[in-house]
Amino acid sequence: MTDPYNPPRTSAGWRALLPGQRSVVRVVDVTTGRRRTVFDSDQVVVEAPNWHPVHDELLVNADGELWRIPVSGGEPHVVDSRGNPDANNDHVLSPDGQTIYISNRSGQLCAIPYEGGAPVVVSNTRATPFAHYLHGISPDGQTLVYIGHDRREGVNTFEVYALHLPTGTDTKLTDTARHHDGCEFDAMGERVLFNSERASTRAGHSQLFSMASDGTDVRQLTRDDRVNWFPHQSPDGRRIAYLSYPAGTTGHPANLPVEVRELGPDGSPRTLVALFGGQGTINVNSWARDSRRLAYVEYPIHRGVDVVEPRMPHEEE
Repeated sequence: MTDPYNPPRTSAGWRALLPGQRSVVRVVDVTTGRRRTVFDSDQVVVEAPNWHPVHDELLVNADGELWRIPVSGGEPHVVDSRGNPDANNDHVLSPDGQTIYISNRSGQLCAIPYEGGAPVVVSNTRATPFAHYLHGISPDGQTLVYIGHDRREGVNTFEVYALHLPTGTDTKLTDTARHHDGCEFDAMGERVLFNSERASTRAGHSQLFSMASDGTDVRQLTRDDRVNWFPHQSPDGRRIAYLSYPAGTTGHPANLPVEVRELGPDGSPRTLVALFGGQGTINVNSWARDSRRLAYVEYPIHRGVDVVEPRMPHEEE
């Protein structure tokens, strides 16, 4: 199999499917475990579903474009970005559902109307090589939280930052020189969830954390041998879904046997879905507003009669 850390690319530089591979967008009911397929493609890598806060519709990215897919199923509708197909799998929706915020390949943060329009840069210009990777928005729609990748000579840090949109003020929330990622607000906007290697004694061993929205009061949420990424709290604040890799994984690569897990109200982990995926599966918050359904993407590979895809004992609808 192709190295999951270096998956194949299209001519435009976006990640490509492996031979026999598909992108399958699914929804799982976290109370019953029942799963339903929303969209299935053997042509393009579809990634990172956001659930629209008002409509039963998912927002995903594919080959730099943003697609809207009805949860009931059907063909995707491409968001018209005025000839700028430059969206990676870091995107969020404003609380009213009218604006999409994205990270682009140039490392900037941009805003695009949900109904289509030219991207408008909202991030600040920095004098040093610096990239923004967007993951969260506050419940009031005023603040974005993102990972800032500082790439100055002799520096290579991934820290959590907050951007206050009305004033354009950037605030650095972490400063440990340990890798951070997947930052987003909790349901109340009082704390920021993220994954980090800050408590690890070995490279790559990322766990889940939370902190107050000003960067204080850091708390560790998971403590296990697996490598845990991308915490997403449900709208009711009772559950945190996350992506869990096998022990020893470095980064968040594609094309590995992974699990979508959740921390329930008592803080204990349980597996919701075992699948073949990783990068693109749940990079962004994909909870439905009912806090019962969760969208995700898996990437099974069909080789003759065999399918490279872990199975859970849940019956599919």
